[in-house]
Amino acid sequence: MPTAPPPQNTDELYRALQENDRRPYGRTRTVTAEELTELAEQFAEPRPLVHALLELQEAYTYGSEPRKSPVVFARLLTLFDEQPDVFDERMRHTLFWRFKWVANALLALPEIPLASLRQWLTEMRDRYEKAGLELQPYYGQAHRLAAHVGEDTDLAFELWAGRARTRLSDCEACEICERALHHLAADDDERALRAWEPVLTGKESCQEEPARSVSHALLPLLRAGRTEEARELHLTGYRACRRNPSMSGEVGRHLEFCALTGNEARGLELLAENRNLFDDVDSPLDQLAFLTGAEVLLRRVEALGHGDLPAAGYPGRTWTVAALRAEAGQRADGLAARFDARNGTTAHADRRTARLDRAPLLDALELTLRTRGLDEVAPAAPPAARPATTTVPDTLPELILMSRELEEQGHPDATVCRARLRTLVADPGYVHPDDPAVGPLASLRADLLADDATRAGDKDEFDQASALWQEAARLYDEAGAAGDAAFARACAVLPTSEIPTGDDDGPDAKAAALTAAHQALVRLQEEASGLAPYQEARVLRLRASALGLRLQATGNDEHAAAVHAEVDLLLDFAARYDIAGQISGARLLRATTYALAGDLPAALTETDDLLDRLRSHGPAWHLPRTLGLRGRLRLGLDDTQAAYTDLTEGLRLAAGWPSEAVDTARLHTDLAQTCMRLGRHDEALRHLTRSAERELRHGSRTDAFCTYGTAAQISLELGRVEDCIALLDSVLAEPDVTAGEVDDRLVAQLRLYRARALHAGEDLKAATAEFAALAAESAGWDDDPASHAMIAAETAVLLAESGEFDRAREAADQALAAHARSPRYEQVSSCLREIARLRTQRQGAEGLSDALALLADAGRVADEAREAGYEPRDRSLDSALAYEHGRVNAYAGEYETALSALEKAVVLLGGSAPYDGREGEWAECVRLASVVEGLYLERPVPALARLDAAVSRLTALGRTEETEALTSLAAQLRDEQ
Repeated sequence: MPTAPPPQNTDELYRALQENDRRPYGRTRTVTAEELTELAEQFAEPRPLVHALLELQEAYTYGSEPRKSPVVFARLLTLFDEQPDVFDERMRHTLFWRFKWVANALLALPEIPLASLRQWLTEMRDRYEKAGLELQPYYGQAHRLAAHVGEDTDLAFELWAGRARTRLSDCEACEICERALHHLAADDDERALRAWEPVLTGKESCQEEPARSVSHALLPLLRAGRTEEARELHLTGYRACRRNPSMSGEVGRHLEFCALTGNEARGLELLAENRNLFDDVDSPLDQLAFLTGAEVLLRRVEALGHGDLPAAGYPGRTWTVAALRAEAGQRADGLAARFDARNGTTAHADRRTARLDRAPLLDALELTLRTRGLDEVAPAAPPAARPATTTVPDTLPELILMSRELEEQGHPDATVCRARLRTLVADPGYVHPDDPAVGPLASLRADLLADDATRAGDKDEFDQASALWQEAARLYDEAGAAGDAAFARACAVLPTSEIPTGDDDGPDAKAAALTAAHQALVRLQEEASGLAPYQEARVLRLRASALGLRLQATGNDEHAAAVHAEVDLLLDFAARYDIAGQISGARLLRATTYALAGDLPAALTETDDLLDRLRSHGPAWHLPRTLGLRGRLRLGLDDTQAAYTDLTEGLRLAAGWPSEAVDTARLHTDLAQTCMRLGRHDEALRHLTRSAERELRHGSRTDAFCTYGTAAQISLELGRVEDCIALLDSVLAEPDVTAGEVDDRLVAQLRLYRARALHAGEDLKAATAEFAALAAESAGWDDDPASHAMIAAETAVLLAESGEFDRAREAADQALAAHARSPRYEQVSSCLREIARLRTQRQGAEGLSDALALLADAGRVADEAREAGYEPRDRSLDSALAYEHGRVNAYAGEYETALSALEKAVVLLGGSAPYDGREGEWAECVRLASVVEGLYLERPVPALARLDAAVSRLTALGRTEETEALTSLAAQLRDEQ
């Protein structure tokens, strides 16, 4: 909406129009344009009204409101006919250009008769001829009409394509797309792709391109076997058109691409992201293109047996895939029929049928780092139970008894039995068997609570785990199962000790809590009665675990002996009663203790022996975890290839067991780290995202989002910008994220990665908006001013890159204020220096005073860092500041001052010989100083002496790479002498 108060004069009106022009196309921009047009009508002079009408027509055109665009243009044409002198050359050019906009708008409306379309083209031709304009644009529109109707397209194409371009022709990129689409309609993929090459490679572009061409080229690229190119273009092309009503047809083609490449789950995700298009698209032609693409996706999902999945569709009700497919299909059929009735052909119905009948082109193409199947996207549905390796009994008493037997063994299939029992007990008609062997219902309910408590503990939900174990103990007491009750109370001890107190959660406090927990477990075991041997072994395991956690918390090697003593007790007891699971568990704990104490070779020897035992005696489900531990140990010993072998084997064996029982997510994470060391980056990213998906599936959502963040950060560092953005877009669209149920700092971190990726992808506008939002949000983080300083500093730089220097200064001041509370020397100094550089680079001498003020602030930050004894991780703050003084003054034309600053930077970096590790920075300072002195101050002799000395020095140091730029500059200076 216009700012209040509304414009009172034409200058204010023009400023409001410029401000509105910076808004994205959509309802807000359109309504503002309407209101500004009403205000423009109040002024006596007509030119402001012309400007307002031009802005309004643009808003309607790119806001997908084709019915309104011709009406506005009619007013403009009347003004032109009545007062042609009001229109300057630029406005006249725009007026004649927009005849094409009106032709396209009328084409998109099936209620406009075909005769009226042709009449408008005749009007366009007549006007062009009267104005002395070439007719190539007219023939371009005639070709579009012929292609739309489906008649005489070859003749229309030749009449258009054979003519020379004019100033009013569509841009090169748009015309390339039209030519390619003509070849595509003739089933000539090869020729179409050849035509598209300048657009697809980024040589030609405009507001709509390459997004429009990309959406059409995706399937031809697949048919040509260029799958990786199609994948990359899908990511970049989709981001350019998503949620945009004027590009809804392009979105529909991306949905179709997902459906035909085995990415139905991603297709549903994108459909949900574009739910606004069901309501915001006013163009029937765009609606038809979008709905047909959506129907291709929905049909495919339904054909795969997932018609009951929820889908995002028309507002006002909830939809399943099947219901939305039927609704979208009916509406699209109606639109196609209306266009064909208007045109007197069957072209639109035929094209629609061809799209709907197209078979998948690939069974599976990994479009993004987060590749999921339809089974994984059903919301609020627990993961499907894995088939048990043991036969699950049909009768209830046998099921209960087997569940307990498997639980006693620690067998993963106990979870399958418990899941089945949980379903049965929850049934209102459940009748508990009257069987002494089974026991009372209270005992079964306690079993299920114990299972819930274990899962809560695995997810670090310690308060919930403690409460569930206590409740289970109460029910066991009620059932008269004293041993089970005592064991449940023992299990409650450790999670209780892990609950944060809020007062002091440091290592000493944690160690004290774990010491107390160990003592409590010892007392409980001494006082308990009725513990079965397997339960007593588990209590011993809990005792050893408490001391192991204490060792981990403190890092104090003196605590290792106590852990080993408890492990020995457990091993002796487990061996006496032949409890295989506890024997291997104890040895695994012993190996871990060695590792925590820093004795990796001893830990490796222990895991080698344990693996031999597991292969001969079992239990088999302990193999994946043990191989995972040995892989981590080998990684710590820099035996990376052997670590990869162990972890890969562990992951292979883990496939036979429930992932939570063998910690498959951890195996994937460790493999990712190993793959990164081996340079197998694609494989590393796949393992990270698969780890996150498993964590997500089993309810460890915080861990999952952290893992996704790691994958996004790595992909960005590897330059895989679009993969990073696509991954984060998907994660940030998770329902609990959008509902605000995930930790706001974690979400902010993911958004920060995304903002950086947008910046790296040169989407400066989107990146700046995200950074600005994060800066505003982080300003309220009173407990974390350092993060706000970092975010505000990055925001300031992006605003400066956008030319918004006043806002950049405000953001930099926020960064300085936060830095004063929690220093971020390097980030804040770098921010101030970069804004100063950008300001003088853009404004020259006019921006020098503001730039110098920024550098003065950077100087104070450098002084503070020096006084605090801070050692920068990268460049020296002082030398970097001197170098920036040189650049800033050079941009402003103050060359003597610039040269002095650069000479100071050279001295700070070592003078006549660079400090070790600073050769590159030193060489750059020498180069720029020589540019200023030799080229701008026109003193080539001393500049050449400086360069020759630097080249000799660097050559003597063996740093020939740094000499290349210096040698090239020296040659240039000699040539100009």
